[in-house]
Amino acid sequence: MLIIYGDIQVAYEIVKKSIMETEPTVFIVDDDEAVRQSLSLLAKSVSLKSRCFDDPREFLDAYDPSEPGCLVLDVRMPGMSGLELKAKLAERKIDLPTVFLTGHGDVAMGVGAMKSGAVDFILKPPNDEVLLDSIQKAIEQDAERRRRLAERNSIAERLASLTKRERQIMELLVQGKADKQIAHKLGISIRAVGLHRRKVLEKVGVESVVELTRLAVIFGL
Repeated sequence: MLIIYGDIQVAYEIVKKSIMETEPTVFIVDDDEAVRQSLSLLAKSVSLKSRCFDDPREFLDAYDPSEPGCLVLDVRMPGMSGLELKAKLAERKIDLPTVFLTGHGDVAMGVGAMKSGAVDFILKPPNDEVLLDSIQKAIEQDAERRRRLAERNSIAERLASLTKRERQIMELLVQGKADKQIAHKLGISIRAVGLHRRKVLEKVGVESVVELTRLAVIFGL
């Protein structure tokens, strides 16, 4: 959770540090035991934690969306394919960056995987360096998404603390209205606008209207 502080960059660093302290996991879903063991050892070789599943349904039942990391997923499996698993995750609004593996790659399958939001599509047996690069990219993508989500949620909490009048003032400030224009529009004194403006900046955690406007642009306030 972001702390209300004068400098948004400081708040950003607090969230970033919090996320980095949570160790990511490489989730491996493949029906081939030898492949699972090989991938798990590869992850361990670069000090990455991993969890293995031989059945996509088992992974669906076990996965907690709060766990950071990425998914290394076999495309062809009996019962439920990797693409079907990815679709199930999407239905549940779970955006876990995925690296697809296949021993039977073709263009159509690769296009389908990338359309599903895959980070990469790699033929078996994968080159270790290529696969690790893709896993690292997926983990970084997940960390960035979680950071932005945490920041957005914190901003939403701060916005929820604004009174109706403060919200009106904020919206007009973001539109570039001057205090005199805001006072006229809302039928209040310029002094009252100034007091409300200071309160808005304090609650949102910024020092200027420029920073407030930047947040509005970034997060669609």
